[in-house]
Amino acid sequence: CRCIPYRFKCSSDGTISDELEVLVISSQKGQKMMFPKGGWELDESIEEAALRESIEEAGVIGNVECELGKWYFISKSHGTFYEGYMFPLLVKEELDFWPEQNVRQRTWMNVKEARDVCQHWWMKEALDILVERLASLQQ
Repeated sequence: CRCIPYRFKCSSDGTISDELEVLVISSQKGQKMMFPKGGWELDESIEEAALRESIEEAGVIGNVECELGKWYFISKSHGTFYEGYMFPLLVKEELDFWPEQNVRQRTWMNVKEARDVCQHWWMKEALDILVERLASLQQ
């Protein structure tokens, strides 16, 4: 399961704008940018796993929202098909310390920047779905 941590940008006077920012993290080897991801344990729901991975990999806590979709892809390292669920995570807190802070960088970006750095088509597709969903809620 994977998630897209997001927030609405704050202006200098503290008011929240409608400009969307998403959080991307580096891979452990530091060569790729992506959204937090990982498997889920038998004793947790997919949503709980998405939140746990966001805390472990990106150091953010928030509200896991309704699933964006399910994607199928091939793992380069294992050569097998995987089923990946994507969830939006409305970030409520950014931790100063988190489990993988020494092996990952986290960066807030606007949507265009995130689309440019995410190398996987399904991550871009999930991001587009999130943007469309949030735009429809604001109307």
